[in-house]
Amino acid sequence: MSRPIPARASLKLPIVLIVALFFLWGVANNLNDVLISHFKGLFSLGDFGAGLVQSAFYLGYFCLAIPAALFMRSFGYRAAVLLGLGLYGLGALLFWPAASALSYPAFLAALFIIASGLAFLETSANPLIARLGSAETASRRLNFAQAFNPLGSITGVLIGRAFILSDNATLDRASAAAAVQIPYLCIGIGVLVWALFVRLAPFPDIATRPDVEDGVGAASDFAWLLRSPRFLIGVLAQFFYVGAQVGVWSFLIRYVETALPGTPATQAAGYLTASLIVFMIGRFAGAALMGRIRPLPLLSMFATMAALLCLIASIVGGMPGVLALVASSFFMSILYPTIFAEAVDGLGARTKAGSALLVMAIVGGAVFPAVMGLVSDASGSIVRAMIVPAGCFVVVLAFGLFHLRRPA
Repeated sequence: MSRPIPARASLKLPIVLIVALFFLWGVANNLNDVLISHFKGLFSLGDFGAGLVQSAFYLGYFCLAIPAALFMRSFGYRAAVLLGLGLYGLGALLFWPAASALSYPAFLAALFIIASGLAFLETSANPLIARLGSAETASRRLNFAQAFNPLGSITGVLIGRAFILSDNATLDRASAAAAVQIPYLCIGIGVLVWALFVRLAPFPDIATRPDVEDGVGAASDFAWLLRSPRFLIGVLAQFFYVGAQVGVWSFLIRYVETALPGTPATQAAGYLTASLIVFMIGRFAGAALMGRIRPLPLLSMFATMAALLCLIASIVGGMPGVLALVASSFFMSILYPTIFAEAVDGLGARTKAGSALLVMAIVGGAVFPAVMGLVSDASGSIVRAMIVPAGCFVVVLAFGLFHLRRPA
C-alpha cells in the first residue's frame, strides 16, 4: 500500500529546516581548507602533518556512515538528524579548549567529532528531503537542497579568511590559536540552536518513525552490495573523486603562496573562494547540459578536463597553474552527484544501504591530502603534488567509460 503524502502546508517548515543542513555541512567542510594553512604555521607542520586535518575529518565519515544508516533504520530520520547536529555542535565547541591547550591532536579529535555528526546528517538528510513530498518532485527538491551546499562552502571560506587567517607574521602562538575560538563557538551554538528548532518543529510521521519496511541498513543489503562489482566500482570512483576534490581545495591556499611568492594568506584564500564560486556555476551549467548530453558522457568529459588542468598545475606552476586549479573546480561540479546516481541506479530497496557505503567512500578525503603532503614534502614543492588529484580524475574517467559500455 502506498504511503500517504502529508499536506503541503505541513511540509514547508520541515523542508526549510532540513535544507539548511546542506548549508551547514558546507561551512564545516571548507573551513578545513583554511585550517590547513592556519595550523601549518601555528604548529610548524610540514604539508603531510597539515594534511592530517582532512584525514581526521573524513575518517569520521568512514567510521560513522554505516552506524548512521543503522541508527536511522531503528529510530527514524529526525532522530538521526538530531544526533548529527549534536555531534557537529559538540565538535565545534571543543575547538575552544583545544586552542587554549595549544594541542594539535585535540583539534584533530574535535574535527573527527564534527565529521561524525556530518556522517549522520548526510546519510539522513538526502533521503529525508526526497520523502518530504511526492516522489514525482523528489529530484527537484534534492537539487534545490544541494544548491545550498556550495553556498555554505563559500561562507566557510569567507569566515576563515575574515576571522582566522592573518597576514601578521609577528602574531604569537596563543593569539593565533585563539583566532579559531570565536568562529567555532558561534558555529557550535548555532548548530545546537538549529537542533532545538528541528526537535520542536512538527514533522510528519514519515520523518519520526523507524524506517524498517524496506530493509534499510539490514546486514543482508550490505552483504549483497559488497558482492556487486558494478556498485563497488562506483564506490571506488567516489573514493578517488572526493580525494581529488578535497586535495585540490585543501592545498590551494598553500599552492598560491608557493606559485606566487609574497602573496598574503588572506589574498591566497580569495582564489579558494573563486574556486567555490566556479564550482557552483559548474553545477548549474552541468545540470543544464544534461538536458542535451547524457550524464555519463558528460561526466567523462568533465573528468578528462579536471585531470588535464591538475596536470598543467603540477607542471607549469605560477599564475597559469593557479588559474588551472581554479578552473578545475568547474569540471569537478557534476562528478559527485553523477557517480552517486549511477552507482545506486537499479538498487531498489538497497538504495539507502548503498548510500551509506557511498558516504563511507568520502574517506578518500582523508587519504589523498595526506598522500599529497608526502609528495610535497618529498619533492619540496606543493606544485608537484597536484599530480595526485590528476591521477584520481583519471580513475573517475575510467568509471564513466566502464558504465558507458553497459546496456541502456
